[in-house]
Amino acid sequence: MAPTPISVEAIELKLPLLRTANINGESPAAADVMVVIAFGQKISPEIVNHPRLGSINLHASRLPKYRGAAPINWAMLAGETVTGNSVIRLAQKMDAGAVLAQSEVVIGPTETAGELHDRLSRDGVGLVLRVLDELASGTAIETVQDETRATLAPKLSRKSAMLDFSQPGERVARTVRGLYPWPGCRVRVVDVEGTEVARMRLVRAVAAKEDGPRWELGEITSAGTVSCGEDCIDVLECQPDGGKAMSMADYRRGHRWQAGLRLEAVE
Repeated sequence: MAPTPISVEAIELKLPLLRTANINGESPAAADVMVVIAFGQKISPEIVNHPRLGSINLHASRLPKYRGAAPINWAMLAGETVTGNSVIRLAQKMDAGAVLAQSEVVIGPTETAGELHDRLSRDGVGLVLRVLDELASGTAIETVQDETRATLAPKLSRKSAMLDFSQPGERVARTVRGLYPWPGCRVRVVDVEGTEVARMRLVRAVAAKEDGPRWELGEITSAGTVSCGEDCIDVLECQPDGGKAMSMADYRRGHRWQAGLRLEAVE
C-alpha cells in the first residue's frame, strides 16, 4: 500500500491525518466541510452530516450522466465529445446529490482515458475551491439532478477490454482509447498459421476507411490498418508486453506488422 499524494502532502505540512479501513467506524474531529474524491466506501449519514457545512463530492462527469465508478471511461466509450466535473452534495444514493457546480471539458479526438483523467483532475481543483468559497459565504446554489437523464458508469474489468473486431472501426477505436491505461485492450498478433508472433496493449487508435478488398476481421490490411466489421482502425500507439508505450511507426521498425497478420483479443 502506498500513500496518496494528499496523504504525503498532509504529512509534510504536519496536518492531522486519519488512515482508516472504515470511515463509518471513526469519530471525526469537528470540521467545516468534508470533501470526498474517488472514495470507494459508502459513507453513513452521521459522518456525511458531521461537518458544519456538510459534505461534497467531486465526480468526473457532468451529472446526472455517468454515475458510478468509471465515468471517464464510459463517457469515451459512448462517443461523448464533451465531459466535465461536477461538485455535488454527498447523498446516500450513488452520485445523486444536488449539483453545486459543473465544468465543461472537450474530449480530444485521439485522447486516452488516462490523459483525460489527468486533465479532469486539474480542472477539478478550481471547481472545488469555488464551491468551498460559496459554502463559506452562504452563496452556494444547489440544483437537484434530473433522474430521468441519469446514466450509469459501472466498474470495469479485464473482460470489459476484450475487443470485438466485428464492431465498426469507430467503436473499436473508442474502446482502445477509452480503456487505456486500465484495463487496457490486449491483443496477440498471429500469422496465417495461427502462430503467435507478439502480444501488446493497444494505446491509441482512430477509425480509418477500409483498404481495398474485404479483409478478415482483425486482419492487418495492406495499408497497415486493422479490419473491423465496418471500416478499419489505424493503431497510432501500442505497448508491447514488458515494454513501454511507443508509436506504431517505432514499433514497426523492429517488429512484424504486415498485411495478412491478424489481431486477436486476449484478457
